[in-house]
Amino acid sequence: MASWRERAIGAGMRLFQASGAHRLAAPFTRGLGAILMFHRVRPNPGEAFAPNAGLEITPDFLDNLLGHLRARGYEILSLDAALGRLRGEESTGRPFVALTFDDGYRDLVEHALPILERRRAPFTAYVTAGFADRAARLWWLEMEQAMRRLSRVEIDVGGRRIMRDCATAAEKSAAFGEIYWAIRDGGEAQLLEVAAALTAQAGVDSQALTAEACLDWGAIAGLARHELATIGAHSLTHPRLAKLDEGAARREMAESRDRIAQETGVTPTHFCYPVGDATSAGAREFRLAATLGFESAVTTRPGMIFPEHRRHLHALPRLSVNGKHQSLAALDVLLSGAPFALMNRGRRVAA
Repeated sequence: MASWRERAIGAGMRLFQASGAHRLAAPFTRGLGAILMFHRVRPNPGEAFAPNAGLEITPDFLDNLLGHLRARGYEILSLDAALGRLRGEESTGRPFVALTFDDGYRDLVEHALPILERRRAPFTAYVTAGFADRAARLWWLEMEQAMRRLSRVEIDVGGRRIMRDCATAAEKSAAFGEIYWAIRDGGEAQLLEVAAALTAQAGVDSQALTAEACLDWGAIAGLARHELATIGAHSLTHPRLAKLDEGAARREMAESRDRIAQETGVTPTHFCYPVGDATSAGAREFRLAATLGFESAVTTRPGMIFPEHRRHLHALPRLSVNGKHQSLAALDVLLSGAPFALMNRGRRVAA
């Protein structure tokens, strides 16, 4: 069952599509363009219980999306070229998009890369070093796999006992949502402890799950040599940096860059904040990224890129290509910038 937030987003998208108001607003709300955010690209596994479906799109949709963007006059730029455009370097006057893929999933190479090559579309892959090392945990996938196996959940979260049947897909979705948002409100240690308890109950091997889902260093090094690819850093272990003390947050950022450089021979100059919302990355993290010498850093805060962002290169918004809204009409609404103008009450920069 969709959450109230998902239902509200869906209703808003339908309203824009029906009224066409986004097309009228676009000249004022579109800005220079957008940084698009992707996670997984793979064929639809066809699971009724799919709590992380928002993080996935199909290869066919990616292919259609890239063709659609070019047909609509968008330039698909590398992140470096997009930042150059933002700084006022030579422009064609056309809006741009920059493609970014988070975490370092295997399907970036297996399913997305052939499409990106055929479409000659440059992209940035933000790599979590600990996933490549098989030392960090994909806790959201651990929870999904655990729930898929369990028929009943009993777990302590922050002193509260959550007990739910989860035999059906609907029950699993409800249990996942309750536990997910309960641990998102807490600290990193609690989040990992709860996910570990669930994997123990269900017999899920978290290390094997990471190895199955994510690229190893050999594949990442090969990607770093690809003419279309830029490798960015995405922390060591994918924590919400704002939940850590400053020293730990600095280490996550700096040492992830060093680890990538060690394994690939390429030193990342761009950073991506894990989770990346306002509760996970804020003014302190933006300052750290600048102090550590990253040229840019991206959030998951929704929004378009405006000239004002040239003074906030370490707090850049992105437009999430959500797997639950795989439609080109929905993409057109988002690229108009109109929903974000309403959401952000006309404010262009959230830094």
